[in-house]
Amino acid sequence: MAGPILSSGVRNNLLTLQQTTAQQNVIQNRLATGKKVNSAIDNPVNFFTSLSLSDRSSQLNGLLDGISNGIQTIQSASKGIDSITKLVQSLQSTVKQAQADAAQNRPTKAGTALATAGEAALTSKSLKDIALDKRIVDSNGATANTATATYSGNVAGPTLAAGDESTTSISITSGTTTYKASFLSTNATVRDVVNEINKSGLATAFVDEKGQFNVKGVGSETVAFGIGTSTFTPAAAGAPTAAEITAAGTAADVVATGATSDNSDFGFALADNVVATSTITGSNVTSAVRSNLIQQFNDLRSQIDSLAKDSSYNGINLLQGDRLSIVFNEKTGRNQTKLDIQGSTLSADNLGISQAVNTQLAGFFNFQNDSDLDKATAALTSSLTSLKSLSSTLGSNLSVAQTRQDFTKELSNVLTQGADNLVSADSNAEGASLLALNTRQQLSQTALSLANQADQGVLRLFQ
Repeated sequence: MAGPILSSGVRNNLLTLQQTTAQQNVIQNRLATGKKVNSAIDNPVNFFTSLSLSDRSSQLNGLLDGISNGIQTIQSASKGIDSITKLVQSLQSTVKQAQADAAQNRPTKAGTALATAGEAALTSKSLKDIALDKRIVDSNGATANTATATYSGNVAGPTLAAGDESTTSISITSGTTTYKASFLSTNATVRDVVNEINKSGLATAFVDEKGQFNVKGVGSETVAFGIGTSTFTPAAAGAPTAAEITAAGTAADVVATGATSDNSDFGFALADNVVATSTITGSNVTSAVRSNLIQQFNDLRSQIDSLAKDSSYNGINLLQGDRLSIVFNEKTGRNQTKLDIQGSTLSADNLGISQAVNTQLAGFFNFQNDSDLDKATAALTSSLTSLKSLSSTLGSNLSVAQTRQDFTKELSNVLTQGADNLVSADSNAEGASLLALNTRQQLSQTALSLANQADQGVLRLFQ
């Protein structure tokens, strides 16, 4: 059944009203969704480009969690290093406390008196000053061994071979370290010998108030001390020659440096020039203060290992040799950008910090030994250097990770903004368009009403 026949005016106004309503629906949808492109039908290019940008932005946002975890892992290791550094500094303080208390087992020996009461009365000088001022000469050139009113006398040396010059040679050995020196004996005194020994760093020498020549080790190891007069200097170390033995008397009288031993003239034994036979040995007396600090040192040392093991984050510990990989982009394979950080196994042993003990043992720090305490100080200083280097490396990696984190956030925002620019609607423009369409709709409705009124005019002819 055919519908009613509409006049041309009504049909045109009705079509315009329908078009206006359709446009209103589109704009209302844009305002409701905030997008001017809601499907590929609206704008295929913009729709799919925006979709691609949004997908990449979403992938980068997903990587931010991994980057954040990586940053926390690095910071956890860094905090661990900071705490371990404080422990090492505490260890240094413990060693300094031990060094502040004098060692009780240093090897010490006093020779026979080099001056007599008669010499002191003759010169009006103390026994100590007389002994220090005595000259060192070989017996061939000695004219007086005792003091006079104007001369402190001399310490006579052995008879030299023909052609030998008066040269004083000194050799000091403590542990595995040997110090050698020599100088011409011309006008040299016992004071020069004392000063030369004190330069060695292995022992100290002094003349006491009794006029006795004393040698004292700086550590607890046996000290080998040899002094002599010969043309052979310490640089000519080696087995004694036949001429040297003849000049000295026996092979045992020859210092290890090659100089003829003259220990007896300073009140020491000839055998004191060899570690195996030296009588300059330490005692078994220990320092109670140092003994008490051993446990403190070892407790602090054990905390280094514990702290390193506790410096993990999310199952990864860069202080226990674990590897951390932080991914920075959404790509795979060779196009993937990432930061790989290989951790280090941090422990007291790896830092070179040995345990403290009360006796001399290889691989340990003997707190009763001054030289071992010096070694401990050097080891702790080296440890701090290693920790500083490791901290610097982690700090550099942390800076990279944080920079990439900020970049990823900003890039994600750029991508999101770009995607929105392609599909987002301008609410102001769309609002103005909707207002115009509403006005047009009202006008169309009025026109349609007028057209209908024109058609109704025909009906009045029949009334």
